Amino acid sequence: MHDDVRPRVTRRDFLAAAAATAIAAGTASGAEKTKETKMAKGPIVWLDMDQKELDDAYDQSVYAPNQGEIRKRRIAACERALKRLGAPERVAYGPTEIEKLDIYKTKRANAPVRIFIHGGAWRNGASKESAYMAEMYLAAGAHFVVPDFNAVTEVGGNLQTMAGQVRRAVAWVCKNATSFGGDPNRIYLAGHSSGAHLGGVVTVTDWEKDFDLPRDVLKGALLVSGMYDLKAVRLSKRSQYVKFDEETEEKLSAQRHLDKLHTPLIVGHGTLETPEFQRQTREFAAAVKAAGKPVEFFIGEGYNHFEMQETMANPFGLGGRAALEQMGFKVGV
Repeated sequence: MHDDVRPRVTRRDFLAAAAATAIAAGTASGAEKTKETKMAKGPIVWLDMDQKELDDAYDQSVYAPNQGEIRKRRIAACERALKRLGAPERVAYGPTEIEKLDIYKTKRANAPVRIFIHGGAWRNGASKESAYMAEMYLAAGAHFVVPDFNAVTEVGGNLQTMAGQVRRAVAWVCKNATSFGGDPNRIYLAGHSSGAHLGGVVTVTDWEKDFDLPRDVLKGALLVSGMYDLKAVRLSKRSQYVKFDEETEEKLSAQRHLDKLHTPLIVGHGTLETPEFQRQTREFAAAVKAAGKPVEFFIGEGYNHFEMQETMANPFGLGGRAALEQMGFKVGV
């Protein structure tokens, strides 16, 4: 009778073998998925991006899953602010119904003015949705003005129509600041997202030629999370509702017209924004600096696109502090 020399398999051995098999299977599966992902990538459209990646890079909702919650928070903040401040004065800057602006007035006489250009991918947004930002400026001793303008989808996709409206709104404020207690020599601009794009376009306006105003009529601008060259944007899915052409791309790319820039800038973006919005801001700041024009650049660590706008309404937030200090106000101690 021979002894049984077969190895004895313990429960520990069995579990170890099972774990090793699972790891190996997972590794193989991961490798297959990586291979599938690489194979699934389409033709390169811009830099190292295929069409979907570029489309996503100009769609903030892909990178900001809490967009809906932030919008609800902002609406509630506007309602609270309007209860405390009262309704703004509503004044026309142009002939059409939409061409009006909201003026939130501080009690200080001959006060500086901050004009804010709202965002919304050029197709959303309204001046009333920026009411929550007014309180910070009024408390500091500045007026806060927000113009309304058409969405690009209301004007046949013509982005130049929107840019023209915003320029005229800013020109109206510059020429009529004294009518509401503003100092025409201390007018500042701000914009966020597509509003920062339009704000950039405003800063390279030929004020002397087009509006008979001093070329340095704007004493400073804060542009957050914007776009300053439209080449990549034109290649993205935004071209589905914006009628891009060579003229629009050229005229409304602020980075290409820095010879007309006579306004000190502060620009910034959040680290959780899309790669294209980060690149746009970074390269714009570098181009302005290379052109020998005054510019400050800041990065919001841990902030997404919509959270960056919220910092612009807080005197101790990245955007709010920058805006107030640009106007000469001291923040904190």
